[in-house]
Amino acid sequence: MDQLLQQNETKTSTILIKFVFILILAAAAVYLILPSSSLLFGKEIGYRLGLDLQGGTQLIYQADLSRIDPSLHDNAMASVRDVIERRVNAFGVSEPVVQISGDDRLLVELPGVTNVDDAVRQIGETPFLEFREENLDIELPENIEELDLGVLFVPTELTGAHLQRAEVTFSGSTSALNTPEVTLIFNDEGRRLLTQITERNIGRGLAIYLDGLPIVDTNGDGIIDENDPPYAPIVNSAIPDGQAVITGNFTIEEARELATRLNSGALPVPIQLLSQQNVGPSLGQIAVVKSLVAGLLGCAAVGLFMILFYRLPGLLATVALIIYTALSLAIFKLIGVTFTTASITGFILSVGIAIDANILIFERMKEELRVGKTLQQALHEGFRRAWPSVRDSNLSSLLTAVVLFTSTGIIRGFALTLGIGILVSMFTAITITRTLLQIVIRVPAFNRTHLFGVVKAS
Repeated sequence: MDQLLQQNETKTSTILIKFVFILILAAAAVYLILPSSSLLFGKEIGYRLGLDLQGGTQLIYQADLSRIDPSLHDNAMASVRDVIERRVNAFGVSEPVVQISGDDRLLVELPGVTNVDDAVRQIGETPFLEFREENLDIELPENIEELDLGVLFVPTELTGAHLQRAEVTFSGSTSALNTPEVTLIFNDEGRRLLTQITERNIGRGLAIYLDGLPIVDTNGDGIIDENDPPYAPIVNSAIPDGQAVITGNFTIEEARELATRLNSGALPVPIQLLSQQNVGPSLGQIAVVKSLVAGLLGCAAVGLFMILFYRLPGLLATVALIIYTALSLAIFKLIGVTFTTASITGFILSVGIAIDANILIFERMKEELRVGKTLQQALHEGFRRAWPSVRDSNLSSLLTAVVLFTSTGIIRGFALTLGIGILVSMFTAITITRTLLQIVIRVPAFNRTHLFGVVKAS
């Protein structure tokens, strides 16, 4: 008997510890979502809005597909889109929209970026890498100073589209020991093209250009520009291994920067900026307020339904739903989720999923009460028997969110808020609601089956 009482006291203490933890967690979440709590450990935090809610910068680029086979235009544009998207993600733009518009144009929307020149400059840092071979059809003029150095070399099929990765290496030659270099490793198609190009250019120069300029300062003026003669290493033999080396007067920092830029994505074709403009929010502050009001009314309607249909458990589920909302918004603020109409939709959808778990549990509890079990037994069996259904339904929804997150643009925002909402809802339904019920049924005034909407079987 004493052992049974001791076990009961231990269980009660555990429940009380969980309850205190829930109170602290809820208080912390409420504090974080308040407008006044913009600083956390000295770091500024806040909600971020997407282009449709706060405006930003819109850029339209045109790709030069003249050197690409028409059958490969779609693949080239898809590669340009992926490269630009990786680039804008790398410099911290949230929820960018990068999409193909027409046959050769690319639409880029950068929410929150009001400095158009800065956006253009950062996107323009994505290099266009190309290899050029000697122009055998050119006739050299008598006066070499009249020679247009730009026509000495003509483009080949090998470009940054075939680049697999770039890495910093160091020369092992005795004349330039430990000199930084950038090694380019190409994919299978690039390996084939490099082999063909070097085979037909043995004894000739092969120039490497980046963004239309030679890759080193060959005239020694300290600036890499159009005045530099092409730097064209002589091809001594065919290169079958798909690796090329960019050499020059690099410092380690310059070599690392070049490798990083190339790994960020060398453009498969050149692009030209056609238009740039600042755009205002398409929904505006009024629409944001209306969306929030609609969300609150929806939550209130769900809470009212739960209270009327499930009585005391429904009231506790509503309290858990309020805590769920506070926790979710706090997490969104902490990790810097960008709010767009799509991400708000994902969050509101997760509210319905949170209530769905409670309904499954409460229905199972009512079944246990109808067969004559006590409230504690019904509570234990209700959560135990409902858990497989709750787990599987939430897991399938979570997998859907993961798949959607692999997409691009605003779909990622929808998937992110939906996925976070699902995880938080499982915690609130299984832990918070259960703890609140365990506390309540230990209070004699609430230990009545009719408060659970069930008349106990005789």
